[in-house]
Amino acid sequence: MISRAITSQSSFLAQFLDFGFKQAWSCIFPVAIFATLALTHFTHSPLCFRYDQILIVCLLVQAAMYFGKLETFDEIKVICLFHFFGLALEIFKTHVGSWSYPEAGLTKILGVPLYSGFLYASVASYICQAWRRLDLRLEHWPKSVSCTILGCAIYLNFFTNHWIFDFRWVLFALVFLVFRKTTVYYTVAGYVRHMSLVLSFFLIGFFIWIAENISTFLHGWQYPYQAQHWDIVHAGKISSWCLLVIISIILVAQLKHIKSRAADDADPVQIDNTVKVPSISME
Repeated sequence: MISRAITSQSSFLAQFLDFGFKQAWSCIFPVAIFATLALTHFTHSPLCFRYDQILIVCLLVQAAMYFGKLETFDEIKVICLFHFFGLALEIFKTHVGSWSYPEAGLTKILGVPLYSGFLYASVASYICQAWRRLDLRLEHWPKSVSCTILGCAIYLNFFTNHWIFDFRWVLFALVFLVFRKTTVYYTVAGYVRHMSLVLSFFLIGFFIWIAENISTFLHGWQYPYQAQHWDIVHAGKISSWCLLVIISIILVAQLKHIKSRAADDADPVQIDNTVKVPSISME
């Protein structure tokens, strides 16, 4: 029994380390952005505005990841799509006063620096990287129509909540309803584990909220209540990040599903409602 306990502990440690290693590699782009925010916050260049420096670094990191074979061309296309949607949301949110980018910059559009779109793109980069490295598989993925309508409704609510009722809690209820049977399977150290996809939405959203606190502390952007001195980002923002994560995973999953169907390839790594993954309980 002692030998079995030692083996079990060793197995758990191996899985934990492998999971951490793969997560760290999946966060290359977000970490690069945080490092740039920190470096440009504590150092100042007379040759270039800070926001422009961050944009240049983001472009260079993306190029390095692509040519270094860390990202595929399809993943780059997904990241560009997220940059577009994220930038559109940033322009709207700064216009209504939700937050601001008070520093100067040559690469600002309607008061928003272009690098801000990469903050959303970094979430897409993480999801794409983690999907590949952890060999993610989804079982009982909802119908495409349900996912598309839900994703669009969540995105629109980020805009309409300034004029009409904020439907985020209604949307969360729909998320539970639509994804209540969906399970995500991932592989660590040769073992297949699984968890509820809904739970993963909230876990990722929580850690993004922590990252947002670091970013605002480094003056990547600021909320109105942070204008005089830095304060922790309201915990209510966790729900906003969860909703963003839900949109992100829906979009990435749907694009993978479309590509899989177009290639007429029943690859179990992609989304396929017919794929049956053996149930493996968490030990």
